[in-house]
Amino acid sequence: MKKVLTIVILFVTFLIIYILQANFFNWFTIAGIKPNLFIVLVLCIGLFAGQTVGTITGMVFGLLLDAFIGTRIGISGILLGIVGFSGGYLDKNFSKDSKLTIILMCLGATIFFEFMSYFLLVLIYQTEVELINLIRIVLIEAIYNSILIIIFYPVIQKAGYSMEQIFKGSNILTRYF
Repeated sequence: MKKVLTIVILFVTFLIIYILQANFFNWFTIAGIKPNLFIVLVLCIGLFAGQTVGTITGMVFGLLLDAFIGTRIGISGILLGIVGFSGGYLDKNFSKDSKLTIILMCLGATIFFEFMSYFLLVLIYQTEVELINLIRIVLIEAIYNSILIIIFYPVIQKAGYSMEQIFKGSNILTRYF
């Protein structure tokens, strides 16, 4: 029952972030660029809930984003699924207790997502590549996401550890001989 409630809370969080992205962050842009909070959300789900949950929620959230925005359906789903999977993979190799580690993971995930999304759309629409403009946009977006992680790190960590307890639990079985 706790898992179902947590999934509902994650979906409500997705909707709140969608509303923030569509409305609130239109007023607070840096050089006309908004943050991509969906990358942060899916990465944190992958870090704290594991690879399977991160991948599935990334794919579902990405498909919903593609359906809401009206772009090619599947690109965001695949890329956010990869971000969720990599979050679960990074959980095994790095500590979630360090704010710097989470910021670096977010920087890498944002850069990966935006570059891959851009190049897949370039391949689909057969347009020319504007690499300098792309690098400027991606770097500003990655820094913006990192600033938001610094601000909301205590909330992310508290929610993440409670989500980790629900999805991963304590899998230690003691044996008595």
